[in-house]
Amino acid sequence: MTTARVRGIYTTALTRLLSEAGVEVVQASEPIRERFDRSFETEPADASLETTRDRQAVEISGEPDAVETVADELAGLAIDTFRWEADAPRGAVFDAAVIEAGGGSGAVVDLGDGRRGYLKYDDVDGYVDAGNRYRVQVREPAPPWDDDRPLVAPTLAVEDGLCTLSRDRSGVSAALRGERADELVGMTDLLSVDVPEGWGLRWQQAAADANLEAMGTALERAVDRVRALEDALADAPDEPGEPGLHAAPRTTAWCWFGRESRFALDDYRRRVETTMPGHHRTKAADRAASAAVDFAEAICESTGAGAIGGDESGDDDRFPFAAVARQFGPVRGDRLEIGHGKPDGRRISLGRGEVTDWDPEGALTLERSMRGGGTYDALGVSKEEGDVAVTKFREGRWWYPTTYKAADGTAKGTYVNVCTPVELFPETIRYVDLYVDVIRGADGTVEIVDADELDAAVDDGLVSASLAEKATSVAEAVERALSK
Repeated sequence: MTTARVRGIYTTALTRLLSEAGVEVVQASEPIRERFDRSFETEPADASLETTRDRQAVEISGEPDAVETVADELAGLAIDTFRWEADAPRGAVFDAAVIEAGGGSGAVVDLGDGRRGYLKYDDVDGYVDAGNRYRVQVREPAPPWDDDRPLVAPTLAVEDGLCTLSRDRSGVSAALRGERADELVGMTDLLSVDVPEGWGLRWQQAAADANLEAMGTALERAVDRVRALEDALADAPDEPGEPGLHAAPRTTAWCWFGRESRFALDDYRRRVETTMPGHHRTKAADRAASAAVDFAEAICESTGAGAIGGDESGDDDRFPFAAVARQFGPVRGDRLEIGHGKPDGRRISLGRGEVTDWDPEGALTLERSMRGGGTYDALGVSKEEGDVAVTKFREGRWWYPTTYKAADGTAKGTYVNVCTPVELFPETIRYVDLYVDVIRGADGTVEIVDADELDAAVDDGLVSASLAEKATSVAEAVERALSK
């Protein structure tokens, strides 16, 4: 059976989802143990799931077969769930060459085949300069929509939820204090597995709940991974050479959740715990919102106000957009970025604008000043200084219109973008573009454009057939509405 360790704002929902799918969740946190009112094994995980820093998705890293199993389950969550594979997975080893150094806290390194990484100066002995070469390992992969690069370090380590073997440590230690830390270090001598020469062992926090058998299994698996890594690097030259990959014993996948995915996760969580409508949508909006959501749900549970749990129909009509937006944003006067996601995982900023109108039902108008030069896509109209783009968004809608106006207020045309359901977060408007769009020219002509790009995305495996069918249906409906 595949085992998985889950952490982050989606943990309760994912624990329920994976458990129903036959994946055994291990190393569960205390809140999860209490919510499910059952025991969870403290043993090594085949795959680890972590919520990304922007709370939009989860990283799945681990044994290739386990990552495939877990990612397949999550990818089928809802129509707007996207999955991508990392080309610099956690734990991969590269030869790297420094290409940018001297500023900030680290250097940009070339990992080969167009891949880039980020090497912190504090992790390197001596001065770092352009052209220096290092053998590095990926410590923290970066999702494709993130501006950050994978974090790499010039040492080797094998990480597990229970223990870590590392070449830059010696002896045995524990990542906790007190008597339990001393016990973990002392119990290591009772294990039948020896720490490899040249590697140091550090027991992680989760090991505090492990028994001797689980500790032995964890160390044995970690040692096996060390041996496999050493074998993979056996033919590598002693000194770092041209940038390129040497070993990728584990894989990393990303599952990005759209709005419908988040409400589907609400349904899984609701089977376990009191869950407000839009629980995950709200938590993904702002870090401070997590505490507020937990507090509201705890109050409702303790007072018997079970209505906050809703039902299992997936109906999100009661998502409290106004309350969430008034507390965390966006509201009138805020400046928002349009985060234009692409089905291949990239995120392109379409710029920032001011919220000039706001509706408590979940709609807002964003105005952006445009620079002169070039033309507006598909409209074939020149961009001029003084032009204004007026974009109207509504939470949960599969499209949004942008009307381009000249300085005198004359409309130059309207461009309707078809996308996954829009989410109006405090700093950024998020969605994934579905290529096909609808335009209306200044003369009233209406046309669907870029349908061929959507077809190509389906052929390339970037967009599912069902999602493409939905996008086409939305475009046709918008075309009919604009033609009236």
